[in-house]
Amino acid sequence: MTVTLADVAARARVSPATVSRVLNGNYPVATSTRDRVLRAVDELDYVLNGPASSLAAATSDLVGILVNDIADPFFGIMAGAAQSEIGGPGDGSGRAGGEKLAVVCNTGGSPERELTYLTLLQRQRAAAVVVTGGALEDPDHQAAMAAKLAKLADAGTRIVFCGRPPLPDSDAVAASLAFDNRGGARRLTEHLLELGHRRIGYVAGPLERTTTRHRLEGHREAMRAAGLSGDEESLTVHGPYDRSSGYDATCELLSREGTVTAVLAANDTVALGACAAVRDHGLRIPEDVSVAGFDDLPFSVDAVPALTTVRLPLAEAGARAGRLAMGKEKPPAGGITTIEAELMVRGSTAAPRG
Repeated sequence: MTVTLADVAARARVSPATVSRVLNGNYPVATSTRDRVLRAVDELDYVLNGPASSLAAATSDLVGILVNDIADPFFGIMAGAAQSEIGGPGDGSGRAGGEKLAVVCNTGGSPERELTYLTLLQRQRAAAVVVTGGALEDPDHQAAMAAKLAKLADAGTRIVFCGRPPLPDSDAVAASLAFDNRGGARRLTEHLLELGHRRIGYVAGPLERTTTRHRLEGHREAMRAAGLSGDEESLTVHGPYDRSSGYDATCELLSREGTVTAVLAANDTVALGACAAVRDHGLRIPEDVSVAGFDDLPFSVDAVPALTTVRLPLAEAGARAGRLAMGKEKPPAGGITTIEAELMVRGSTAAPRG
């Protein structure tokens, strides 16, 4: 039986006019009401089975790029590179008509917003969706993501993950480009160990993110291999991926008994906060405390001293994701590829004093 606008309205306990306003986006609607309507649309498959059912297998000229924080260069670089590939002809012929409109969807790290954007892209019959960055490690959200992506794929939307590991038990994703976060963190820690550091503080990202876990696992693997396990929890502080988190966490690490001689930061932005905290404690980098980051964002080489970090090829990965989304490049064998991380040794790390 065909699902109608009235069916969606009844499920969401709103009027048909409110459903229309939410779907058309042409009138302000309370967030809670909007979420309820979109949930009803999703549950009833209104996008796929409603009046536009004859077009369900067709796709539009729209491509969605989901990011956690567009102000973060990590996401901005990938999104910009992907958009450059998406904006050109999809068949490589140079003929007009293959261009797509790339829309960047900023989730703010909210799992609810991530699902909402996917619902909206489903309704627009998006040609492709590129999902960037680490994933939330929550079974319920992972199941909801898998179900939503399956619906998009069934409707003809190509799904590409960029910088995100594949979803468990899901084959809806056409390609997953995952960064070697574990390997990069392990090599960075090994670099500090080779310099002679033994008390290494770690400023980690949010607990529930895959990127956080993988980088922390790589760090701890190197520490265990050096026979330095046992103080992991006391030397680790979790927080958001921002400068203030790096500052506050480093202040905490420096105030604890048995001062650290090096600080590893979850990313380069966090590392800048760590550097500021070290200086505000009257200490020098790297003479008193070494500091290292992750990602090799553009400002890293211009920091004073230049930041030791792990380079992820963000622009290259984003461009590849864009080509995969457009069908310009074949997916990797098995649909999954791991992108290597490169250690970049600069002036912010040195042997500890004494």
